[in-house]
Amino acid sequence: MIIRDNEVVELQTPTGPMRTYIFCPAAGGRYPGLVFFSEIFQVTGPIRRTAAFLAGHGFVVAVPEVYHELEPAGSVIAYDAAGAERGNAHKIAKEVSAYDADARAVIAHLQTRADCTGKIGSIGICLGGHLSFRCGMNPEVLATACFYATDIHKRSLGRGMKDDSLDRFPEIKGELLMIWGRQDPHIPAEGRRVVYEALAAAGINFTWHEFNGQHAFMRDEGPRYDPALARICYDLVLEVFQRRLGEGDLRGG
Repeated sequence: MIIRDNEVVELQTPTGPMRTYIFCPAAGGRYPGLVFFSEIFQVTGPIRRTAAFLAGHGFVVAVPEVYHELEPAGSVIAYDAAGAERGNAHKIAKEVSAYDADARAVIAHLQTRADCTGKIGSIGICLGGHLSFRCGMNPEVLATACFYATDIHKRSLGRGMKDDSLDRFPEIKGELLMIWGRQDPHIPAEGRRVVYEALAAAGINFTWHEFNGQHAFMRDEGPRYDPALARICYDLVLEVFQRRLGEGDLRGG
Protein backbone atom coordinates (compact mmCIF):
# COMPACT_ATOMS: atom_id res chain seq x y z
CA MET A 1 0.00 0.00 0.00
CA ILE A 2 1.05 3.59 -0.57
CA ILE A 3 1.51 5.34 2.77
CA ARG A 4 1.58 8.78 4.35
CA ASP A 5 4.54 9.56 6.61
CA ASN A 6 4.32 13.32 7.09
CA GLU A 7 1.99 13.55 10.10
CA VAL A 8 3.43 14.63 13.45
CA VAL A 9 1.37 14.97 16.63
CA GLU A 10 2.30 16.36 20.03
CA LEU A 11 0.75 14.15 22.69
CA GLN A 12 0.38 15.41 26.23
CA THR A 13 1.99 13.32 28.97
CA PRO A 14 2.60 13.95 32.69
CA THR A 15 6.21 14.84 31.85
CA GLY A 16 5.46 17.17 28.95
CA PRO A 17 4.56 17.07 25.26
CA MET A 18 5.74 14.01 23.36
CA ARG A 19 6.37 14.30 19.65
CA THR A 20 4.95 11.27 17.88
CA TYR A 21 5.32 10.40 14.20
CA ILE A 22 2.43 8.80 12.33
CA PHE A 23 2.85 6.40 9.41
CA CYS A 24 -0.37 5.15 7.87
CA PRO A 25 -1.98 3.92 4.62
CA ALA A 26 -2.79 6.71 2.20
CA ALA A 27 -6.04 4.99 1.21
CA GLY A 28 -9.15 5.97 3.13
CA GLY A 29 -10.60 3.61 5.67
CA ARG A 30 -9.79 2.32 9.13
CA TYR A 31 -6.81 0.17 10.11
CA PRO A 32 -5.44 -1.42 13.28
CA GLY A 33 -3.04 0.70 15.31
CA LEU A 34 0.53 -0.07 16.34
CA VAL A 35 2.59 1.63 19.04
CA PHE A 36 6.20 1.39 17.83
CA PHE A 37 8.99 2.05 20.34
CA SER A 38 12.46 2.89 19.04
CA GLU A 39 15.95 2.05 20.20
CA ILE A 40 17.87 4.42 22.49
CA PHE A 41 18.65 6.54 19.41
CA GLN A 42 15.03 7.69 18.92
CA VAL A 43 13.40 8.01 15.49
CA THR A 44 16.32 7.27 13.19
CA GLY A 45 16.28 6.34 9.51
CA PRO A 46 16.04 2.59 10.20
CA ILE A 47 13.17 3.15 12.63
CA ARG A 48 11.32 5.28 10.10
CA ARG A 49 11.80 2.64 7.41
CA THR A 50 10.44 -0.08 9.70
CA ALA A 51 7.44 2.10 10.53
CA ALA A 52 6.83 2.68 6.81
CA PHE A 53 7.05 -1.07 6.16
CA LEU A 54 4.42 -1.78 8.80
CA ALA A 55 2.14 1.01 7.58
CA GLY A 56 2.41 -0.38 4.05
CA HIS A 57 0.89 -3.61 5.32
CA GLY A 58 -2.22 -1.86 6.59
CA PHE A 59 -1.48 -0.40 10.03
CA VAL A 60 -1.59 3.05 11.58
CA VAL A 61 1.84 3.23 13.21
CA ALA A 62 2.62 5.76 15.95
CA VAL A 63 6.29 6.24 16.84
CA PRO A 64 6.86 8.36 19.97
CA GLU A 65 10.10 10.05 20.93
CA VAL A 66 11.07 7.93 23.92
CA TYR A 67 13.26 10.66 25.46
CA HIS A 68 10.95 13.62 24.89
CA GLU A 69 11.65 14.98 28.41
CA LEU A 70 15.41 14.77 27.94
CA GLU A 71 16.01 15.83 24.34
CA PRO A 72 14.68 18.72 22.22
CA ALA A 73 11.77 17.70 20.01
CA GLY A 74 12.99 16.19 16.77
CA SER A 75 16.33 15.01 18.17
CA VAL A 76 17.90 11.93 16.60
CA ILE A 77 20.87 10.41 18.43
CA ALA A 78 23.77 9.24 16.28
CA TYR A 79 24.69 5.58 15.83
CA ASP A 80 28.16 5.98 17.32
CA ALA A 81 29.91 5.51 20.65
CA ALA A 82 28.98 8.97 21.92
CA GLY A 83 25.39 8.47 20.84
CA ALA A 84 25.19 5.09 22.57
CA GLU A 85 26.57 6.61 25.76
CA ARG A 86 24.05 9.44 25.59
CA GLY A 87 21.11 7.15 24.85
CA ASN A 88 22.04 4.69 27.59
CA ALA A 89 22.38 7.52 30.12
CA HIS A 90 18.88 8.74 29.23
CA LYS A 91 17.52 5.21 29.57
CA ILE A 92 18.24 5.16 33.30
CA ALA A 93 17.55 8.86 33.90
CA LYS A 94 13.85 8.55 33.05
CA GLU A 95 11.31 7.19 35.52
CA VAL A 96 9.70 3.86 34.61
CA SER A 97 6.31 5.42 35.39
CA ALA A 98 6.98 8.03 32.69
CA TYR A 99 7.66 5.32 30.09
CA ASP A 100 4.36 3.70 31.04
CA ALA A 101 2.47 7.00 30.84
CA ASP A 102 3.92 7.59 27.37
CA ALA A 103 2.58 4.22 26.22
CA ARG A 104 -0.90 5.00 27.53
CA ALA A 105 -0.87 8.37 25.74
CA VAL A 106 -0.08 6.75 22.40
CA ILE A 107 -2.71 4.04 22.89
CA ALA A 108 -5.32 6.68 23.70
CA HIS A 109 -4.37 8.68 20.61
CA LEU A 110 -4.63 5.69 18.30
CA GLN A 111 -8.01 4.68 19.71
CA THR A 112 -9.48 8.11 19.02
CA ARG A 113 -8.24 8.40 15.43
CA ALA A 114 -10.83 8.24 12.66
CA ASP A 115 -8.47 6.06 10.57
CA CYS A 116 -7.92 3.46 13.32
CA THR A 117 -10.16 0.50 14.15
CA GLY A 118 -9.25 0.82 17.82
CA LYS A 119 -7.54 -2.58 17.85
CA ILE A 120 -4.04 -2.01 19.18
CA GLY A 121 -0.71 -3.83 18.99
CA SER A 122 2.73 -2.90 20.26
CA ILE A 123 6.19 -3.43 18.79
CA GLY A 124 9.64 -2.32 19.85
CA ILE A 125 13.35 -2.83 19.26
CA CYS A 126 16.14 -2.99 21.89
CA LEU A 127 15.08 -0.48 24.58
CA GLY A 128 11.86 -0.33 22.60
CA GLY A 129 11.48 -4.10 22.97
CA HIS A 130 11.32 -3.64 26.74
CA LEU A 131 8.94 -0.69 26.39
CA SER A 132 6.76 -2.73 24.05
CA PHE A 133 6.73 -5.51 26.63
CA ARG A 134 5.48 -3.09 29.28
CA CYS A 135 2.99 -1.58 26.82
CA GLY A 136 1.56 -5.07 26.44
CA MET A 137 0.50 -4.91 30.10
CA ASN A 138 -2.25 -2.49 29.08
CA PRO A 139 -5.52 -4.38 28.53
CA GLU A 140 -6.17 -2.63 25.21
CA VAL A 141 -3.09 -4.23 23.63
CA LEU A 142 -4.09 -7.43 21.84
CA ALA A 143 -0.65 -8.41 20.48
CA THR A 144 2.89 -7.45 21.42
CA ALA A 145 6.16 -7.97 19.53
CA CYS A 146 9.53 -7.47 21.22
CA PHE A 147 12.88 -7.56 19.44
CA TYR A 148 15.86 -8.35 21.71
CA ALA A 149 14.28 -6.54 24.64
CA THR A 150 17.07 -5.24 26.85
CA ASP A 151 17.18 -5.05 30.64
CA ILE A 152 14.15 -7.20 31.50
CA HIS A 153 16.33 -9.95 32.98
CA LYS A 154 18.44 -7.41 34.93
CA ARG A 155 15.52 -5.25 36.18
CA SER A 156 17.60 -2.25 35.10
CA LEU A 157 15.21 0.03 33.19
CA GLY A 158 14.68 3.59 34.39
CA ARG A 159 15.85 5.68 37.31
CA GLY A 160 17.15 3.55 40.15
CA MET A 161 17.53 0.60 37.75
CA LYS A 162 14.90 -1.40 39.66
CA ASP A 163 12.04 -1.92 37.21
CA ASP A 164 9.23 -4.36 37.97
CA SER A 165 8.77 -5.90 34.52
CA LEU A 166 9.62 -9.41 35.76
CA ASP A 167 6.92 -9.13 38.41
CA ARG A 168 4.19 -7.90 36.09
CA PHE A 169 4.17 -10.67 33.46
CA PRO A 170 0.66 -11.81 34.48
CA GLU A 171 -0.74 -8.43 33.38
CA ILE A 172 -0.06 -9.29 29.73
CA LYS A 173 -3.38 -10.60 28.41
CA GLY A 174 -2.76 -10.41 24.67
CA GLU A 175 -0.45 -12.60 22.58
CA LEU A 176 3.28 -12.03 22.95
CA LEU A 177 6.04 -12.53 20.36
CA MET A 178 9.62 -12.53 21.69
CA ILE A 179 12.56 -12.46 19.25
CA TRP A 180 16.21 -12.69 20.29
CA GLY A 181 19.71 -12.96 18.84
CA ARG A 182 21.85 -15.76 20.28
CA GLN A 183 25.01 -13.73 19.77
CA ASP A 184 23.59 -10.65 21.54
CA PRO A 185 25.93 -9.75 24.43
CA HIS A 186 23.29 -7.52 26.02
CA ILE A 187 20.92 -10.44 26.64
CA PRO A 188 23.04 -13.58 27.12
CA ALA A 189 21.62 -17.10 27.30
CA GLU A 190 21.20 -17.00 31.06
CA GLY A 191 19.32 -13.70 30.81
CA ARG A 192 17.00 -15.06 28.12
CA ARG A 193 16.40 -18.11 30.30
CA VAL A 194 15.23 -15.90 33.18
CA VAL A 195 12.65 -14.25 30.93
CA TYR A 196 11.50 -17.51 29.33
CA GLU A 197 10.98 -19.27 32.63
CA ALA A 198 9.04 -16.35 34.09
CA LEU A 199 6.76 -16.19 31.04
CA ALA A 200 6.14 -19.92 31.14
CA ALA A 201 5.42 -19.87 34.87
CA ALA A 202 2.93 -17.04 34.41
CA GLY A 203 1.00 -18.93 31.74
CA ILE A 204 1.39 -16.16 29.17
CA ASN A 205 0.33 -16.85 25.55
CA PHE A 206 3.72 -16.33 23.95
CA THR A 207 5.90 -17.45 21.07
CA TRP A 208 9.69 -17.48 21.46
CA HIS A 209 12.26 -17.32 18.64
CA GLU A 210 16.04 -17.26 18.94
CA PHE A 211 18.15 -16.65 15.83
CA ASN A 212 21.87 -16.71 15.13
CA GLY A 213 22.12 -12.94 15.09
CA GLN A 214 23.86 -10.15 16.93
CA HIS A 215 22.28 -7.28 18.77
CA ALA A 216 20.59 -4.92 16.28
CA PHE A 217 20.43 -7.55 13.52
CA MET A 218 17.16 -5.91 12.36
CA ARG A 219 18.71 -2.46 11.88
CA ASP A 220 19.27 -1.87 8.17
CA GLU A 221 22.34 0.26 8.82
CA GLY A 222 25.73 -0.90 10.05
CA PRO A 223 27.67 -4.17 10.07
CA ARG A 224 25.28 -6.25 12.24
CA TYR A 225 22.31 -6.07 9.87
CA ASP A 226 21.12 -9.47 8.66
CA PRO A 227 18.57 -8.97 5.84
CA ALA A 228 17.65 -12.67 5.66
CA LEU A 229 16.80 -12.80 9.37
CA ALA A 230 14.97 -9.48 9.14
CA ARG A 231 12.68 -10.87 6.42
CA ILE A 232 11.82 -13.91 8.54
CA CYS A 233 11.14 -11.76 11.58
CA TYR A 234 8.93 -9.31 9.71
CA ASP A 235 6.84 -12.25 8.50
CA LEU A 236 6.43 -13.40 12.10
CA VAL A 237 5.37 -9.93 13.20
CA LEU A 238 2.87 -9.46 10.37
CA GLU A 239 1.34 -12.88 11.04
CA VAL A 240 0.60 -12.19 14.70
CA PHE A 241 -0.64 -8.64 14.13
CA GLN A 242 -2.89 -9.52 11.19
CA ARG A 243 -4.30 -12.52 13.03
CA ARG A 244 -4.93 -10.75 16.34
CA LEU A 245 -5.77 -7.22 15.14
CA GLY A 246 -7.43 -7.96 11.81
CA GLU A 247 -6.87 -6.14 8.54
CA GLY A 248 -9.31 -3.27 8.85
CA ASP A 249 -10.13 -1.98 5.38
CA LEU A 250 -6.93 -3.38 3.84
CA ARG A 251 -8.64 -5.72 1.43
CA GLY A 252 -10.88 -3.01 0.07
CA GLY A 253 -8.33 -0.20 0.24
